[in-house]
Amino acid sequence: MDAGLRIPAERMEVNGLGLVVETEGDGPPILLVHGFPLDRTMWRHQMDALVGWRRIAPDLRGMGLSDAPDLGYSMAAYAEDLLQLLDRLEVDQAVLCGLSMGGYVAFELLRRARSRFRGLILMDTRAEADTPEGRRGREAMATAVRERGASAVAEALLPKLTAPGALEADPELAGRVRRMIEGTPVPGILGALTAMKDRPDSTDLLPSLAGLPTLVLGGDEDAITPPDGMAALAKAIPGARLEVIEGAGHLAPMERPEATTRAVRGFLTGLV
Repeated sequence: MDAGLRIPAERMEVNGLGLVVETEGDGPPILLVHGFPLDRTMWRHQMDALVGWRRIAPDLRGMGLSDAPDLGYSMAAYAEDLLQLLDRLEVDQAVLCGLSMGGYVAFELLRRARSRFRGLILMDTRAEADTPEGRRGREAMATAVRERGASAVAEALLPKLTAPGALEADPELAGRVRRMIEGTPVPGILGALTAMKDRPDSTDLLPSLAGLPTLVLGGDEDAITPPDGMAALAKAIPGARLEVIEGAGHLAPMERPEATTRAVRGFLTGLV
């Protein structure tokens, strides 16, 4: 795992598994849900900087230091894990923030427990289900992972995750992302690929989010969830605000941490 893994973090039993969760600060809670195949340390800058909020960053099942069972992966399972985690932390209501696959988990959380969330931040994600081509791509990646392990995902994803030239210009960022990916247990990678491939379409959910303060945030050089898609997502959620992070690809919180945190803090300030 990343040599910069933060302390303190604790292991909590939810749904029969051990999830590792890091918490920082006091104040209204914000739940930070990482993307695939990363871990809670992608939120390092936000965990440090969002003073005045109780920051909660778990490793999803199968990722980071959380348990990685061979079976039992779905958006529903991730969501139920996090709802039980909030119960264990005695959090009645939180702001919900998810990046990429974390956004898919966020949609499932809202389907199941909308009243538990007082605000929503969607980063570099989409509401649509996988296309047939996308599903075939997940299956091909799963085959490669079975044959070559987590390094197969690193090789496939690293060139797409950040803005062009970002990894060459910032070797520390490149190392952090690679270590996160290659440190992800193979069962967790395979489970997440299945969960994403089989996830429901959330497009019909978006109009129902009227009244839930929402920030949609994406990098202007994101090749996976391009800016026009993020703009369409924001338009489909009544009252949502759109923020574009210049010079960022799919990992805005890591590539442009200060700008991302500034946008998040501005949104949160309006909720206090």
